Amino acid sequence: MPGTPRFLTLADVAEVLNTSSAQVYALVRRGELPAIKIGGRGQWRVEHAQLESFIEKMYAETRQFVDEHPFVEADSRGATD
Repeated sequence: MPGTPRFLTLADVAEVLNTSSAQVYALVRRGELPAIKIGGRGQWRVEHAQLESFIEKMYAETRQFVDEHPFVEADSRGATD
């Protein structure tokens, strides 16, 4: 993507994922989302490519979950067979 920075702040990642910075921090600290710590204050940065890989991994895990746990709609009349 032209114009996309290579590294994102945790707040940037939270915006992309539509979640909180605290949730992104937890993903990073658990090692689920690879990140680097830079500067004297140890600010976290996530490489754009790592974020895209994480998203793809989450799609794959969700597909597997859906395959293993099919959604069964209840009979609209409430009857059970």
